[in-house]
Amino acid sequence: MNRVKGRVCIVTGAALGIGHACARRLADEGARLALFDVLDDAGRALVEELQTRGASARYWHVDVASERSVHEAIEGVARHYGAIHVLVNNAGIAGANKPTHELSEEEWDRVQAINVKGVFFCTKHAVPHLRRSGSGSIVNLSSIYGLVGAPDVPPYHASKGAVTLMTKTDALLYAADGIRANSVHPGYIWTPMVEKHLKDGGAIDIEAARAEVGRLHPLGHMGEPDDIAWGVVYLASNESRFMTGAELVIDGGYTAR
Repeated sequence: MNRVKGRVCIVTGAALGIGHACARRLADEGARLALFDVLDDAGRALVEELQTRGASARYWHVDVASERSVHEAIEGVARHYGAIHVLVNNAGIAGANKPTHELSEEEWDRVQAINVKGVFFCTKHAVPHLRRSGSGSIVNLSSIYGLVGAPDVPPYHASKGAVTLMTKTDALLYAADGIRANSVHPGYIWTPMVEKHLKDGGAIDIEAARAEVGRLHPLGHMGEPDDIAWGVVYLASNESRFMTGAELVIDGGYTAR
């Protein structure tokens, strides 16, 4: 119950899916939470839920693709809580599912703006506060598609590959400051984003499509957001104190082939 007790944790994309699960599990382990999203109703509802359970939580409307929005929110978190200890860069979108030669520049740029620049902006503006805290943990949500390829959603795969290497670079840059940076690589997790991806791909029977994609994993099923949230709690805690620049793969065996 106290694995991250008292630590101020920023979670981006916190309103739904993996981010939502991360916020709940970090709260259960004693974190003080700053939740970033653009889905205000869902974000505020999560804060109310967490506060009802006795957690310290506050919501900020943040577009991670806007440096100004990110900077103002992170400074607000530091003023409100007095410090920042953990940054969970979870916000992301799948983007257009087209072959590379059919993508527009706008479709490509939108994914990079959120999935790559968002990680850059949040890390850039959190690092000074992590340094002041004397240590910290940056947890970047990449993907199995930050490790292997697949013949679909090229902007998404490129973005997650970038996040993987950004993580290693920042792990090396900030190790002397006591700041760790690690990436998490989920397989297919049953979230609103994955459900939308299946529907956009033409799935009519969504449960049949879910089962079919689940069979791509040697364990035979998709994961749940909690499967990833527990990994994030581990990386945010002192249990992972000798771990930086690493890839935590939580994928039901997908990349073991």
